[in-house]
Amino acid sequence: MRVLVIGSGGREHALLLGLKRDPSVRELHAAPGNAGTASVATNHAVDVASTDAVVALAREIAADLVVVGPEVPLVLGVADALRAAGIDVFGPSAQAAQIEGSKAFAKDVMAAAGVRTARAEIVDNPAELDAALDRFGPTWVVKDDGLAAGKGVVVTPDRVAARAHAADCLENGHPVLLESFLSGPEVSLFCLVDGDTVVPLLPAQDHKRVGDGDLGPNTGGMGAYTPLPWLPDAMVARIVDEVCKPVAAELVKRGTPFNGLLYAGLAVDEEGPAVVEFNCRFGDPETQAVLDLLESPLGEALAATARGTLADLPPLRWHDGAAVVVVLAAENYPGRPRTGDVISGASAEGVLHAGTAINDKGDVVSSGGRVLSIVGRGADLAAARAQAYERLAGVKLTGSHFRTDIGKAAEEGRISL
Repeated sequence: MRVLVIGSGGREHALLLGLKRDPSVRELHAAPGNAGTASVATNHAVDVASTDAVVALAREIAADLVVVGPEVPLVLGVADALRAAGIDVFGPSAQAAQIEGSKAFAKDVMAAAGVRTARAEIVDNPAELDAALDRFGPTWVVKDDGLAAGKGVVVTPDRVAARAHAADCLENGHPVLLESFLSGPEVSLFCLVDGDTVVPLLPAQDHKRVGDGDLGPNTGGMGAYTPLPWLPDAMVARIVDEVCKPVAAELVKRGTPFNGLLYAGLAVDEEGPAVVEFNCRFGDPETQAVLDLLESPLGEALAATARGTLADLPPLRWHDGAAVVVVLAAENYPGRPRTGDVISGASAEGVLHAGTAINDKGDVVSSGGRVLSIVGRGADLAAARAQAYERLAGVKLTGSHFRTDIGKAAEEGRISL
């Protein structure tokens, strides 16, 4: 297969590395890619938000399969345009992608499917905000109803901070979703979905807050690990049966079947799983850890999903042990990041690129907020963590920062249901 991967982050670098290991994949392309993907694929400077440009590139390189990484092109309908052109694509239609693009849509689907989630209320008028806030708390969950690159959510016991975020969203013309707070540890479960066929991958846990101990503002994700030693296998099956399959079936019922990667972000408490959010694509940085443990051919799995034959795919095989990914972020992230600094050690094993570029001198430099993802694998979580941080020690970027506690609570047995 000749495969085109759309996107430029660590998730896309991980997808390309996984595809490279598949003997059925003979040629790889990335659009636009980054400094790291250039070593495993041919990069193409294409505006991925332009459906016409993506279709033109797929035709130009005669792609057998297009894998769409980020959510924005999906919500804009790039998968629809590719399918209309007769090109196989891994990624949902614009309508199905509203499961991430509109939190209100997702809530409506979950209600119809009988899926447990937080109580929620949409506010689209500033005059109604204070009264709505009074109906929630003492921990407030305030979400931008649109796409916000993982940074549109504030979870806080401070009503003033909650109101400020909500007011900012409304000021920018975005409705706000207020939710009740869900307790219990969080789980990210990725599922390959082809209509009503659902195949789960390994469960992972993301670390959203910028600082150690889950302090500071939310980010796009500062690290992740898989599998989860504290999560029973029976709970994964329960999430599939109680959450993912009912949602997939509801989308089929509505005439907008999902095809691609359905990401369920959940909180698990004594009552079982409850949905925090859905995404319509592979999550970043969980993908970097999950795909590192995948033994089955990735291209075969993605192509089966895209072509409607997922039900015939052999059971997925996984390497033993654990994988951990630690994100190296640029100075000032998640605010406006410092960019243009030279990175040393960026070509080492286990170092995946995200916000990187090549400057005029041929150096790898920072070009975004989350710059690199460093992956470690080991016989258990402790060994995987040790390798990830050992590899990270060999990377240098002025002003950069990272969390030192990715997977640590699980390693020490401090997470339980």
